[in-house]
Amino acid sequence: MADADTDDWTKARDAALLTRSVQEAGRLASSLFRTELKNWIKGASSPVSEADIAVNDLLEQQLRSATPGYGWLSEESADNDSRLGKRFTWIVDPIDGTRAYLAGREDWCVSVALVENASPVLAAVYAPVSEEFFFAARGQGATLNDGAVHATAGTDFNFPRMAGPKPLVQRLSPTPDEITLYPRIGSLALRLCRVAQGRLDAAFAGGQSRDWDLAAANLIVQEAGGKMTALSGDAIEYNRREVTHGVLVAAGRERHVRIVEHFRSRPLP
Repeated sequence: MADADTDDWTKARDAALLTRSVQEAGRLASSLFRTELKNWIKGASSPVSEADIAVNDLLEQQLRSATPGYGWLSEESADNDSRLGKRFTWIVDPIDGTRAYLAGREDWCVSVALVENASPVLAAVYAPVSEEFFFAARGQGATLNDGAVHATAGTDFNFPRMAGPKPLVQRLSPTPDEITLYPRIGSLALRLCRVAQGRLDAAFAGGQSRDWDLAAANLIVQEAGGKMTALSGDAIEYNRREVTHGVLVAAGRERHVRIVEHFRSRPLP
């Protein structure tokens, strides 16, 4: 089989595996949602629960057993350098929006991307409560429940349809006190997917987001005709030794250009 044919077959296999695994993980998370769960704080302030661990274990077993040569980077797994030498790496957030999940809110999801070298090539974000399954494959567009989605066009700063840290959005307006932010979305991945589906015109991520918060949503935004980068306009690279990122912005391509130009002329302090 020719190399191109082999790559196409592998990508199709991995896409089916990703879809099946993320949907099953979502069902598991849903079965534990709004039940009594053990939970604790890791690091300085990040909540984690036994549901996060159970979903992570399911994804790791399914994805890694089917693709033993791929790397693995998950919020709920111990990291090691072996992933750095891999062409392909799964990047996983078992439950993105754990605070929302534990509070019984609906704005959480399962988020998984397959990264080739530094860029995502497959992505799935599943919000089980609202039955929203976002999927993207590089070069093939983005879908929500199998229907195509598209980021909004235009260059205007439509503030009621922006989300993210208020100080960032306020810097886009000469009258910041008049800005009304879109209601907070507990899952960063879901917030970014709202840009891909056109429900938001732009979304920001404050500093300290990690690969697992971003990789899947990044590809979904990109394949929906949007763009997601650092506030400087620099591309985001994944599966590097350092997985923490600075301030990011996602928007339709035209609006993204204008936002980046705005912040280049008015840099953050």
